[in-house]
Amino acid sequence: MGGYLLLAVGLINLRYQTGQESNLAKSMALVIPGALLLAITFVDAGKKWLHTKAASALVLTLGGLLLAFSFIN
Repeated sequence: MGGYLLLAVGLINLRYQTGQESNLAKSMALVIPGALLLAITFVDAGKKWLHTKAASALVLTLGGLLLAFSFIN
């Protein structure tokens, strides 16, 4: 769900900040990690890794920071 969230927020950010300086770079900073996270869920090794506590902590931390970044910028 985190991958979908980052992907959606990045695409929404891209649309609503049209005309802003470096909008594409800011939006891609959200879309790319979201797409990568989503892609990891389709690989068996990625699924196993995501079930670890370290992966959960990493994904929650980075996802939260990226989400905060989306609201700040």
